[in-house]
Amino acid sequence: MNYILKILLTAVAVIILAKILPGVEVDSYVTAIWVAVLIGLLFAILKPILVVLTLPVTILTLGLFLFVINAALILIANSWIDGFSVAGFWTALLFSILLSFFESILYKVIE
Repeated sequence: MNYILKILLTAVAVIILAKILPGVEVDSYVTAIWVAVLIGLLFAILKPILVVLTLPVTILTLGLFLFVINAALILIANSWIDGFSVAGFWTALLFSILLSFFESILYKVIE
């Protein structure tokens, strides 16, 4: 039940960011839910693999390369979901940073 609530809160954050950020578009609420599910799966499955593979670069940049990994995962979600579009890498980077910020605020509300 808690997982479903987190997906819905992430979908709300995606919709808010689509309204705020130029270059991010979400067609519908259902698309936002699919984006939230896919981002959750990508961050749970693919991100740990990428972190391990890029560990030397991550250490060298003092962890800032993790932002690049997050932006790459957002761009993967962009290419897999039709109703979701992100303009480019810098928009995906800003989107991932703000999404993490909004998620942390929204998740604190449900705890």
